[in-house]
Amino acid sequence: SINGKCFDWLLVSRRSCFRAGVRYYVRGIDSEGHAANFVETEQIVHYKGSKASFVQTRGSIPFFWSQRPNLKYKPKPQISKSVNHMDGFQRHFDSQIISYGKQMIVNLVNQKGSEKPLEQTFAKMVNSMANGMVRYIAFDFHKECSRMRWDRLHILMDQLAEQQDE
Repeated sequence: SINGKCFDWLLVSRRSCFRAGVRYYVRGIDSEGHAANFVETEQIVHYKGSKASFVQTRGSIPFFWSQRPNLKYKPKPQISKSVNHMDGFQRHFDSQIISYGKQMIVNLVNQKGSEKPLEQTFAKMVNSMANGMVRYIAFDFHKECSRMRWDRLHILMDQLAEQQDE
């Protein structure tokens, strides 16, 4: 109940059976474009007979890379140099567009350090795909919101406002 108005709010998450696994052991995509640890989360609001739904997906960055555990706290990601990333990448987003429509990618990885090559490769691949149904925004979550400065999320929300309204 908000302001005396009662409604039902449902939150449903569905985890893909493709490329499920433990963090660091399963990363990237397979040749069919299935992203590791892919999850679809749907929020449904039901109020006075009307329903609204918002679907959000998350998964590993959709190209061929790995991050093998070692004795370090955070092992360095390794981007595969011996495969054509674009085939699986294109399959991934073709499937996303068929299932969900227009895509708004929000990449929250660090834009410096060991994760920088992941962000750069992801941005480059989205740009080279040149698909008007896919938009990419990188937001260095750790930098912007460090020391529990959650109010800085407004920077990201401002960048997403127009697409969210759509």
